[in-house]
Amino acid sequence: MSIVVIGLNHRTSPVELRERFAFAEEKIPSALAALRASGLASEATILSTCNRVEIYAVTPLAPDAAIAELKKFLVAHHAFNGTLGDELYFHAEPHSLHHLFKVAAGLDSMVIGETEIFGQLKSAYEVAFSHQHTGARLNKAFQRAFNVAKHIRTETNIQRGSVSVMSAAVELAEKIFSDLAEHEVLVIGAGETSEKTARALQSRGVKKISVTNRSPERATALAAALGGRAVPFENWPDEFERIDIAISSTAAPQPILDRATLEPLMRRRRNRPLLLIDIAVPRDIDPAVNALDNVYLYNVDDLQSIADDYLNLRKEEVTRCEKIIAEKVTALLAAKNISAKPA
Repeated sequence: MSIVVIGLNHRTSPVELRERFAFAEEKIPSALAALRASGLASEATILSTCNRVEIYAVTPLAPDAAIAELKKFLVAHHAFNGTLGDELYFHAEPHSLHHLFKVAAGLDSMVIGETEIFGQLKSAYEVAFSHQHTGARLNKAFQRAFNVAKHIRTETNIQRGSVSVMSAAVELAEKIFSDLAEHEVLVIGAGETSEKTARALQSRGVKKISVTNRSPERATALAAALGGRAVPFENWPDEFERIDIAISSTAAPQPILDRATLEPLMRRRRNRPLLLIDIAVPRDIDPAVNALDNVYLYNVDDLQSIADDYLNLRKEEVTRCEKIIAEKVTALLAAKNISAKPA
């Protein structure tokens, strides 16, 4: 009896195919029961997310037979009448365990090192365990996968830094201002990227947000969505006395904020630190404002560069994480005592 995994993910298949094989959460227990009743597996767990669908199974079958039968199960269960080729992957021991540990640690994710998959995998395991579809082999494997993921998070830099423009902006804000809940944000321009950046700041504690836009209707709509207030576009410079963070993304052909305009505003602010996030192309804010004391200006290229640096750092850590995983897989396979308790 060995542990195998079969599945498809964001690397091997488009969303149109992944959604065809997705398991509704409430139907997973019955699918696991059907899989075990078929004799294909004595233990099984199904992981189904927007980026992957995977079946982890303890099977008595040889690898070639297991892949053929599990593929038939997937196709029949979802009434799929198309063809499957390289979209579907299959791993037997020890590669199945290596894959499980990588998934748990976020090394197989679209964003390397992300932590959401850890929670999704743990939930999938808990569903299988609570319905008594796991046993000694999968319990031990999943417990070890969760432990390895935690070890990797604490012992490596795989999760260090933000890897999106919006999250990089939030990280900068947290470096400049210790408690974002105490600082107000002005959103200049009611576009999608501005909204996402504002929401990212809200997720880190920002409570007060003002929105201005040339179209008053759009400013009012976004302000309502963010739980903030709308400001007439002609009055947005007056907001600089109270705000500490400005997100600007308009369609203006020329900068809407330059040094001559900002300098007197900074005096009115008594030179409190001001973070300017310019995500407009063409740029909304003249780079010369960076020469002013306590002004921190970042444009979209600056933010992307920060995000890329962090992503490269994470990629550099992959080899180190892979070494940890390889050692843990070897130790698991060599272990003689297998616990049947859940994580």
